[in-house]
Amino acid sequence: MDRLDAMQAFVVVADLGGFAPAARKLNVSPSAVTRLVAALEQRLGARLLQRTTRQVALTDAGARYLERARRILADVEEAERAAESERTRPSGRLVISAPVGFGRLHVSPVMSAYLKRYPDVSGELRLEDRIVNLVEDGVDLAVRIGELADSTLVARQVGEMRRVVVASLAYLKARGEPKQPADVASHDTIQFGAAAGSSDWRFAGKAGELRVNTMPRLVTNSADAAIQYAEAGGGLTRVLAYQAADAIRRGRLRIVLQQFELPPLPVHIVYPTSRLLSAKVRSFVDLVVESSDWHFGK
Repeated sequence: MDRLDAMQAFVVVADLGGFAPAARKLNVSPSAVTRLVAALEQRLGARLLQRTTRQVALTDAGARYLERARRILADVEEAERAAESERTRPSGRLVISAPVGFGRLHVSPVMSAYLKRYPDVSGELRLEDRIVNLVEDGVDLAVRIGELADSTLVARQVGEMRRVVVASLAYLKARGEPKQPADVASHDTIQFGAAAGSSDWRFAGKAGELRVNTMPRLVTNSADAAIQYAEAGGGLTRVLAYQAADAIRRGRLRIVLQQFELPPLPVHIVYPTSRLLSAKVRSFVDLVVESSDWHFGK
């Protein structure tokens, strides 16, 4: 027995004063309505309706139960309307996770534009350089750079990201520009990234991937620190293209070894499921595609 179906059948029988009119309103057979109400009474252990050949009347228990049943069905209907509205009109709280640097520079402006466009949504932007569990951490969607591990998440690629080796013009003038990946081994280097403990730099070669072992002068988990030290002439560093974009544009850093770069990393938006996707998530993804250029692969 579906408890809500049985409760609704009981309320309609009580309102219309009979099983036959209730069956017509619910578009089921009178016997189906009778079975639902009987099953409800059996479950409750109380008679709700007093049946005669001519009419149906509420018992004292039925009258008390009817009032509560109406409130429950009204609450369920309201909850369903709210959920349906959320699927069609952005509303509620939207929680987004993104890497610190990329989130600050590129996700935050989209979030600002999004909240202006959809006043019924409140937003939370969590900037952290770790892979969060969307379901456990209560996150609606996340921006991730790099290849995705196998998971049950739905992913939509919205861009790509180069990994570039850069150095200051003063450093390159003093030490010479590397022409081949192997030249990196004789240069001062700045190690940055999640794999900061590894001194191997990877490049694309004609015969496959090349690995060059380096002896870093500086190891850091901060892109800003790596870029600042490189700008000061500290050596070569490898960063994501967006992290050095401003320094490159202003001439403080220059890209080297471009022809040996590995393929760009994908930029994805991931979320738990595409089934009955809420309007707030769908509209944020649409706004990223519509208004943002997250293609750093050139």
